[in-house]
Amino acid sequence: MTHPWFEGTPTPRVLAHRGLVTPHDDAHGIAENSFAAVSAAHAAGAVYVESDCHLTADGTVVLFHDPDLSRVTGDRRLVSEVATRELELLMAERGGLITLAQALDSFPETRFNLDVKAAGAADDVGRLVAPHAHRVLVTSFSDARRRAALSAALAAGAAIRPATSAGSGTIGRLLGALAVRSAPLVRRVLDGIDALQVPERQGRLRVVTPRLISAAHRTRVEVHVWTVNDPPDMERLVGLGVDGIVTDRADVALGVLGGRAPGS
Repeated sequence: MTHPWFEGTPTPRVLAHRGLVTPHDDAHGIAENSFAAVSAAHAAGAVYVESDCHLTADGTVVLFHDPDLSRVTGDRRLVSEVATRELELLMAERGGLITLAQALDSFPETRFNLDVKAAGAADDVGRLVAPHAHRVLVTSFSDARRRAALSAALAAGAAIRPATSAGSGTIGRLLGALAVRSAPLVRRVLDGIDALQVPERQGRLRVVTPRLISAAHRTRVEVHVWTVNDPPDMERLVGLGVDGIVTDRADVALGVLGGRAPGS
């Protein structure tokens, strides 16, 4: 069965990577993964917003990519060393801090793609997304971390398991199964996986190939490619058969590929 996260929306899917920060917004100090960035993605018509989850010193799950604040605020401390209130002050002129709870409540029609960056955040992410499991996809480079978040969501009473995409270990095993052309092994590796969210290349290794796309589709798994900002690349990848584009420029991608929310 198709998870509700995918239902009723067209492909190719446009996933707004860390929200949307246009060049104009960037020039005015708006940061990725801020309240303003998520709001801009929503206003542009994005159905899907990709974001990242860290835990503050006082236990709040916030949308933040890096483990520390240096790139976004100039502060060298870890997110886990800063209390929520202080982080709110630091982000006040950068588009505003947004917590996971605020994101889910403020954008009730948005479908979130959440990357659990911090191991300590997995249980809290699962608990918070449990009432919203139909519109959340949980992922992580760590398969153990994403599984912990999924288990926590079910333990917190989620009616269904959130959707999920493969971690690095699963993708490595999949590439091995494809190399030996073992269809049964591919099916076993992808059991319980809803999407593969991968770069087109990893160093010299080409990850996104016709063989990978075909194998994924045979097991009803979608392929989403990150991070694609050039329109010709978007069109070329969609031409290969990928199901979604993760992009910093959701506004551009929506113009090129469509996939806007109804009424936007």
